[in-house]
Amino acid sequence: MPQAISVDDPQPQPPVPPELEDCCHSGCSPCIFDLYDDALERYRAALAEWKKRQEL
Repeated sequence: MPQAISVDDPQPQPPVPPELEDCCHSGCSPCIFDLYDDALERYRAALAEWKKRQEL
C-alpha cells in the first residue's frame, strides 16, 4: 500500500525547460541549455533520494 507523501518532505519538482527562443545563440558559456541540463541532473538525483526516503 503506498504511503502518504509528507508535507515536510515534498517531492522535488523538475526544472522548467527553456524555450528555444530563450537562447541568444551567441555561444554563451554556460548556455541556458547547459544550465537546464545541470538543473535536470540535480533534480534526478534529488528525486531518486526522495523516492528512497518514501520507501522507509
